[in-house]
Amino acid sequence: MSSHPRRVAVVGPTASGKSSVALAAALEVGDAELVSIDSMQVYRGMDVGTATPTADERSQVPHHLIDIVEPTDDFTVAEFQRAYSVVVDHLARRDRRAILVGGTGLYHRAVIDDLDLPGEWPVIRERLQAEIDQVGPAALHRRLADLDPEAASRMEPTNERRIVRALEVCEGSGRSFSSFGPGLDTYPESDIVQIGLRWDREAQAARIEQRVHRMMADGLLDEVRGLRRTGLSRTAAQALGYKELLAHLDGTVGLDEAVEQVIVRTRQFAVRQLRWFRRDPRVRWVDIEHDPVVEVTPVVVDALRS
Repeated sequence: MSSHPRRVAVVGPTASGKSSVALAAALEVGDAELVSIDSMQVYRGMDVGTATPTADERSQVPHHLIDIVEPTDDFTVAEFQRAYSVVVDHLARRDRRAILVGGTGLYHRAVIDDLDLPGEWPVIRERLQAEIDQVGPAALHRRLADLDPEAASRMEPTNERRIVRALEVCEGSGRSFSSFGPGLDTYPESDIVQIGLRWDREAQAARIEQRVHRMMADGLLDEVRGLRRTGLSRTAAQALGYKELLAHLDGTVGLDEAVEQVIVRTRQFAVRQLRWFRRDPRVRWVDIEHDPVVEVTPVVVDALRS
């Protein structure tokens, strides 16, 4: 038995149909389990807004790395990497294949390429977080550009979480954040096949709008209201849909405006996701015309069986 199970990753932007394809492929091969590669599905109770697989879907095929931490906890890519290793070892011992599915590009790279991830310095992080709350992310992004221009060029000047993390590593380790691992611009050979789902941009935008409205109908506002009472970590509160509806519940924006913001920002996020995955020459793209399950599942099954 191999030390690693046969693994195929299903990647692509949000609302492209990845989860449906992965489930259909797992059911067809019969000995595959799903491993979520999603930075927000790790949180318990954030089900509607993260499109967490339903209880019925999870009863059909085992799912891993879903609902593993409380929404009040921060969760890092290094912690995810360690949790993933435990799951993969467990699958290998039982001779099960794995379908990795999700749209968090950095998490995919961390597990596919076993990235060398830096340590953590919580005291420095707390100080930087307090500072960014006072002066805003742009000021700290400029500081990062002086310390590590390469890292700064890879992140938006509004991305508070990544800016703080990069500065934390620069200060704590004495090394540039971009110096860890082979670098995200390096794509070594991998035994994990990556299958990418890609829609026409207009079709992708329409699917996102439909998905957001479906989430609202399924109770996303009530879910956010409940999480607001119990508390959300800074990381969890940045999740698309939650951030905008929290602003509505705080009285900052009306509900219709908040929903429109969710749609617009999710579309923007999908463009960034597609750009991220397209940089990886190892991804085998399938351009979808009508039905992702019909058109992509055979490709995933073939990759699992080859």
